[in-house]
Order: sequence, then structure tokens, then C-alpha cells
Amino acid sequence: MEPTTLATASRAGLVEKTYYGDAVVTDRAGKLIASAGDPRRLAYMRSASKPLQALLVVLTGAADRFELSDRELAICCASHCGSAEHVATVRSILGKLGLSDEDLECGWHWPGDVEERNRLIRAGEQPGTPHSNCSGKHCGMLASALAMGEPTRGYSRLEHPVQQATLKIIADMCVLPEDQIHIGIDGCGVPTFGMPLAPMARSYARLTMPEALNSELAAACHRICAAMAAAPVMISGKGSFNTRLLEVAGHTVTCKGGAEGLFLLGIRDRDLGIAIKDAGGNLQPAATLAALRQLEGLSAEQIEQLADFVQPQLRNHREELVGQVEAQLELDFHGQ
Repeated sequence: MEPTTLATASRAGLVEKTYYGDAVVTDRAGKLIASAGDPRRLAYMRSASKPLQALLVVLTGAADRFELSDRELAICCASHCGSAEHVATVRSILGKLGLSDEDLECGWHWPGDVEERNRLIRAGEQPGTPHSNCSGKHCGMLASALAMGEPTRGYSRLEHPVQQATLKIIADMCVLPEDQIHIGIDGCGVPTFGMPLAPMARSYARLTMPEALNSELAAACHRICAAMAAAPVMISGKGSFNTRLLEVAGHTVTCKGGAEGLFLLGIRDRDLGIAIKDAGGNLQPAATLAALRQLEGLSAEQIEQLADFVQPQLRNHREELVGQVEAQLELDFHGQ
């Protein structure tokens, strides 16, 4: 099945770019509710799996043992921009663990946050591992290793007990046998999980409405969703789509983006999980909001608060309006 049209970018009425991809909506039982394109499209979860991976931090008792705050637990779910407050939060966790920057196995890159990047340049400093957008997730894995009584060195390897326990959680949440999950290596060095879009959507329906899960896992799901809602800026950064959506609707929507144009959402109290994947690897907030609007997952007031993402403007270097991006995604509702 061919991908569907997610959005178009136009200038003066002429479409010059079309974004193609796939979208799928399921409930927590795995029933296909709606789709566009191919719900069986294979992809890696990449960073969209981070809230699921962070469940281990709660399940092992690490969150309580190390007295992690909502901000600290939220950054375990994050693809943060390396701002000063993100780095400080990561180092706060490391301090509680009795560890240091050198214990993080995520590597480093220049921060996306302009202020912190410029500060480093002015000071003649290189970024450290806490600047990595995955450093929070790695802190959670280190905390889990300590709580499990396992070595911290090598925690990023697939054979390490932390990664084996995480794989089991992913399989449970997506309701897939472990041997049907394709394992790759993410940009930060830990395993990432390949599967069709439908199980990804189902995992977020279960994350946000976990009542059918065992009591410990359900409690962990509630705690992770609550932490993300309480500290949206930790998840990405000020003004980003992921953070803004959580700021506006974090009490009803849990969401996380991943590399190569993947975005996963769960709508609390609606028993819906959504997976949207842009084939070209470009996240399209307008298409995501179009899906939420068609599913009545956001109120009109909430959509208005996210107006900048509903129809993003294209501006030239003189800040003149020259075009716009418009959502074209139309969900096909099954059994209706």
C-alpha cells in the first residue's frame, strides 16, 4: 500500500512540496480504529519509545530509591535540546546516583539550544555527554542498573540486563513476541525497536489507559504520563511541538516524537493510540493535529492554542510571509 499525503507546502498557491507517510489509530486491545496509508508500515520506534523505556525506572524501584522528581523522571523520557536547565537536571540525577558525566554511554553532540551552544563557543568548551538529547534516557538506564544490582558499565549493550528488561517491557506494551521485534542501534548507542506502526499506536493507548495491565505496570504508566504532563519543557524544549502539545493537553494526551518523522500519541480516557510516520523523515505537526482534530482528541480551544502548528507559515530571510504548510491527512475510519 502506498503512503498517503500528510501535508503540502505551497507558495503563492503553488504546491512545491508534498509530504507522504502513514497513520494508524488503534485502541488498547489492538483494534484498528482508523488509518491512512499502510498501518503495517515497518519503522523503528527511535526516541518515541523513551516513555516506554522509562517505565523500567519506576518498575525497578529506582525512581523511589533515588527520589527522582517529576522533572527528573520526565527527562528520562526526553529528547531534550541540551539547554542549561536540561543539563542541570541530568547532572542532578547523576549526583543522586553517585555517578558522573563519564558514566553516560550516549556520546555527545552540540546542543540544539542556541543559548547553551553559544555559551560553550564563547567559553571555548566542548559539549559533554549531558548535552546529548538522549542523556536523560541514559540516566534512567543507569538508575535502573543500580536498582537491579547490575553493573553500570556496558548498560547500553543489548545483552545487558537493563536492555533485556527493557525489551520485555516494549514487547509487553506493544503486545508483540520479542522475536518479532527487529533490533537496531539508535543514535545514542542503545537498542531501538522495529515493528509495524499499529503495535506502536497500541502501546501508547495502553500507556495512557493502562487499567488492563498488571497493577505494578499500570502504576508505572500513570507515573510516567503524570511526570511528562508536569514537566513538558523537559521532554523537548521551549516552543517545540512536543513540549507545546504537552503544555496544552498533557492531562489528556501523552506524546513523544522520534527520529525520521515518527510521532506517537495516546489520548487518555478515549482508549486511542496514534502513530504517524512521515516517509521523508520530516515530522509534520500539522498532520498530527489534523488527526487529533478528526479524532476529537483536542478541544477547539486547545487547537487554537496550537495555531502556529496547525498551518505553519513559511517566511523568507526578511521575515515576509511567502507560503504555508497545510495538513492533507484524512483518516479512514474502519467499521463506520
